[in-house]
Parts: sequence; structure tokens; C-alpha cells
Amino acid sequence: QLQLVESGGGLVQPGGSLRLSCAASGFTLDYYAIGWFRQAPGKEREGVSCITMSGGSTYYRDSVKGRFTISRDNAKNTVYLQMNSLSPEDTNVYYCAAAPAKAPAKFLTVQALCITGLGFDSWGQGTQVTVSS
Repeated sequence: QLQLVESGGGLVQPGGSLRLSCAASGFTLDYYAIGWFRQAPGKEREGVSCITMSGGSTYYRDSVKGRFTISRDNAKNTVYLQMNSLSPEDTNVYYCAAAPAKAPAKFLTVQALCITGLGFDSWGQGTQVTVSS
């Protein structure tokens, strides 16, 4: 059974940092693009950052550019999201998702993948990130 498990969320003060992890079981992440998404209650889900299978291409939404870094360690079957200079606006539930190397994900740029969320067919349960003083 394909499973993604997020960890690393928590309560942090403004300006602080967190590193989220997304660990896969039941499949290898080598053949999947991975995305981090977030969704607040009553709001639409938004793509935060995505990374291609090879790790050669990444995407960040404008509000997190320069603060967040996505990376993957295929040997550990894990993808990370390093979040620095956190602000209260980053408070959210963060989900990781995997998009296999087939249509439609195969034919989309990493930016299109992240913006549309198309092709992501495995999702984690989410981890809460709260930024507050």
C-alpha cells in the first residue's frame, strides 16, 4: 500500500524555522515528482513547492521563494521542506503528495504540476505548522 507520512510540523515563533519530512512506504519515490501543498480551513489548497523525480527542477510559490527549500533524498525515500523566516501567514496544514511519471504529470512542467495539483494521486495525512508568538 502506497503511503506518505509527513512529520516535522509544530509551533514556532515568527522568524523561526522548521523542516518538514515526507517519508514514503510501499513504493519508491525515485519515479515520482513530489509536491508540498497547504490548505487552511475554508480556503483552497495551494501548491507551496514541488520537485521533479530527478530533483533537477523545483518550483516555489512567490510567497515562499527565498525562505523555503525543497529537497529529496531518494536513498532515504524522503522529501524535505526546509522552512525559514516563518511568518504567521505560513500557518497551515502542510501535505506532501506524489505524482507518478505518467500522464498527466509526465507532460507538465514542475510549475504547472504545483499550481494545478494534477497528477498527484498519493497524499499524506498532513502536518500542522503554526507560527505564533
